[in-house]
Order: sequence, then C-alpha cells, then structure tokens
Amino acid sequence: MTGAMEMSSAERLAALFDHLGIGRAHVATQVPADIAGLARGAPARLAGIVACVPTRLDPAPFAGVAGQLLMISGASGPTVGATTRAAERLAGAERVVLQGYDAPGWADVAVDRGDALVAAMTGFFDRLAARGIAADAPRMAARAGTHAGITWRVEGSGPALVLLPFFLAPSQWAPIVPRLAARYSVVVLGGPHLGGVAALEDRARAPTYRAMFGTLIYTLAPSESAAILDVGCGAGSLDRLLARRLTPGQRLTALDTNPFLLREAQALAAADGLDGRIRFVEGNAEKLPFDDASFECAFSITVLEECDADRAIGELMRVVRPGGRVGVIVRAIDMPQWWNLPAPEDIRRKIDVPPQSVGATGVADASLYRRMRRAGLRDLVCFPTLVTLDRPEGPIWRYREDHVLSLLAPDEIATWHELTGTARDEGLLFMGHPMHCAVGTRPVG
Repeated sequence: MTGAMEMSSAERLAALFDHLGIGRAHVATQVPADIAGLARGAPARLAGIVACVPTRLDPAPFAGVAGQLLMISGASGPTVGATTRAAERLAGAERVVLQGYDAPGWADVAVDRGDALVAAMTGFFDRLAARGIAADAPRMAARAGTHAGITWRVEGSGPALVLLPFFLAPSQWAPIVPRLAARYSVVVLGGPHLGGVAALEDRARAPTYRAMFGTLIYTLAPSESAAILDVGCGAGSLDRLLARRLTPGQRLTALDTNPFLLREAQALAAADGLDGRIRFVEGNAEKLPFDDASFECAFSITVLEECDADRAIGELMRVVRPGGRVGVIVRAIDMPQWWNLPAPEDIRRKIDVPPQSVGATGVADASLYRRMRRAGLRDLVCFPTLVTLDRPEGPIWRYREDHVLSLLAPDEIATWHELTGTARDEGLLFMGHPMHCAVGTRPVG
C-alpha cells in the first residue's frame, strides 16, 4: 500500500468510495485533474461526471468516459476555451453554456447560477439513468468523517453524488447542496489533497516559491515586535511557514474573503501545532476590517489579479503605519513562461504564453510597480521572479500542464509526452513561470 503522504488523488478517492460503501458514484468538480486518475484507471467507479466551469481541462483521461461527461462553462472567460477544445476531442460529451456569465477561476458559480447548475446536473443524471448508467447509494451509516486524508460530509439519501472542492469559490457547493440532497446522497469533500487547497499547498512546497516568499519577508524586514498582515491568505500555506519563524513578540494576522479556505487554513494550522500563532480573519482586500496604521508591514500574494488592485493597494497602505512596508506579488501574464524542453517552434509558440487569467480591475503585469508608486509608496524594491515547478505528479504542475495539453494538436501531444518523458528520465523536467514582486514603504508625515 502506498504511504498516506504519497497517495494519488485517485487512490484517495477510491479508498474513500470503499470506506463509504460506494461502488459507483456521480462526481462533480471544477478541477478535472482531481478525478482524471479515476477516469483513466478505474472508470467503472464513475457514473456521471460533471466538469463545472473548469479553467483547465486535459481531455485525454476522459476519452473512455466521454459519453458520461457534462461540461458546464461560462459564456466568456477561460472556461469557454477549456470546454470548447475538450468537446472537439470528446465525442459524446455534453456541454452547457451559462449565457451571459463570465467564469474566472475564482467564480462563485453556485451563488451566481445555482438554479442553472441544479437543472443541468439533475437533467444530465436523469438522461444517464435512462441509459442504464446509475450511481450506488452509500452504505456507510456515519454522516461525516475523514478518510485517506479527505474530509467528507453526507447530506440526503439516494444515489451517491460526490462534490469535490472548487478551486477558489467562496461558497463552494453550499448554496445548492440542499436541493441536490433532495434526490441524492450528496457527499461533500474537503481537505488538503483536493481542489484549490491542494494546489496552494503544493505551490508552497516548491523551493523557489519559498525562496521568493523569503525574499519578500526579508525585504519587509519586520521588527522583533511587528504586527504582520497577510491579505488573501488562502489555505494559510505560507503563513504556517512564517509562523514558525516568528519571534515571541511578532504577531501574524491572515485574512481572506473565502470562508471555505479560512476553515481549511485553520484546520491545517491546528494540525501543524500552530494554534494561536496565526489569527485568521474573514475580510475583503478592497475594504480591510482594520484601523489605520494597525500593522508594521503587510503583504499580499497572487490576490490582486482577482480584485480592484488599486483599491487593494490603497488599503494595504492605509493599515500600515508610517514608515512601515507593503509587499505585493502577482502572477505575470506579460512575460513568457518557460518549459525546460527542446520543443519545436510551433509548440513553443503555444506553451510560452502563460494563462491569461486576470480580472477586469486586477493586475497581473508590470503596471504593478507604477500602481504602487502612484499609491504613494516610496523606496520600491522590485524583483521580478521566475518560480520553478518540478513535481509533475503535483496538482500545481497538473494545473499548468493541463492547460498546455488542451492547446496542442494530437501529433503535438505525442511530441510533448516524448519530450517530457525524456526530461523526466534525465531528471531535468521542470518549468518556470514569472511573477512580479515589489516592496514599498509608506512615507512618514
């Protein structure tokens, strides 16, 4: 048996299905990579499969179950390209478009389009049932627990419908669970091995990502008695690293607008023995719930792409005392990402461009530096950084490679697998993606 820390998501899900007495289940996810292993290696465990507003979707693992796949996309945004390209390769798959709806990776779709989701999913499962494709009811009497590193909670009764975590949606599936539970045994999953939490945890394990964070903290230079604020803490992955380094007089507050991620962050901090070392607070980056000059320094990492960046920078500056520092890191969509592969030029043109994921008022380019200067921050230290990812079995690599695979033609995919296989054998399979980073000082007086 594979060790608990080395289990793949497919192994974890299969173990959970066995634990709950589910032979075959309907599943729904925003992150198809979480169930790709099951679709490829154990398709008999899957009845209906719903890819709900996926921003990344490699069609290949779902070729054998295409007739059991429903893809739900927005009418604009990255989900359109992901599902359109997949539909071209997956004959028999269904696709529903949420008209008039943009669905970025952080979309709260169960709040925004809950009625449409329920109608699309239940109608799809009914059509599958008419074809003799049904899910089993769980045989587990308990209604909640943890197994194979996955937390689970069951609501309702009937055929099993397993809901995997969204990437960043604040409400997750909660707004529509009661309606789904009227017809299904809805099994809601969580924990550090699925969805956005898994990606955030995986990213924080990358040595160069930690080095970038270390440079940020070094440049912020908090004093021995500093109050420190993290805006957009997510799963608290970096905060736990920082908390272990704090002196007794330093205090760390971690804020996020996403209650689901905050709950996961608190659970992970407690599991790491860091209870009381991090104060978790729910709040919005555009209107921070703190008095002026409450902190000596504040930072935000890969958050300002998704909100009103100028307002958020202004709020970071407001809550930092005069003479204190503000640090910001965002993804860079204006610089090429880089794969350590001798790819032909026609492939290189497709894979060098990073996913263009940024909100209408967000920032994901070099304008970050001008924005911080315009907000009034002084003595800017700017350090664009190339973060290296080298764990192809990890969710953050899969999140990026799935986007690449969806762009390539079948012959190019064969070339890609040949190149990555050779690089893996040589111990040289890695990629780098760019970040814009800066620290500025709030003037005194």
